Amino acid sequence: MFQLYQWLVFTHVVGVFGFLLAHGAAAAVAFKVRGEREIARVHALLDLSKSAAAVGNVSLLVLLAAGVAAAFMGGWWGRGWIWAALGLLVLISFAMTGVGSRPLTRVRQLLGETGPRRPKGDPKTSPAIPTDQQLAVTLAAVNPWLMTAIGGGGLALILWLMMFKPF
Repeated sequence: MFQLYQWLVFTHVVGVFGFLLAHGAAAAVAFKVRGEREIARVHALLDLSKSAAAVGNVSLLVLLAAGVAAAFMGGWWGRGWIWAALGLLVLISFAMTGVGSRPLTRVRQLLGETGPRRPKGDPKTSPAIPTDQQLAVTLAAVNPWLMTAIGGGGLALILWLMMFKPF
């Protein structure tokens, strides 16, 4: 039984590594995309961000599934720290959606990457090319420092809760 618990904790930590790796790529995109004005480069960065998000989401599922299973095996559900850690994860997720995902979604919308699919090559259905000013204003709304503070600070607090189990 103890060996299975160790494997669950190991799988949980591997999920955390995958999650952090994916979010490292997403953070790099957020820092870089603000200064870009070439539409092709912005598209490439947004593609990288989308790919990283897919890896991050799978890793999040792995870390949650293994963490929940380990919590049952370890008898942790009666302790406050695990509920605080899960609550923080939910709060961080909501905050990062507002601070991180929404501004990048607006950039994607401006560039015509979201919304209904259009036939390629048809000038009547192709999205309009944004002006330099529209692109600059939309990219300026991306705030990588705030995302780093929320995500990094929140994850450090979750790590503290899980390592020290204060309550």
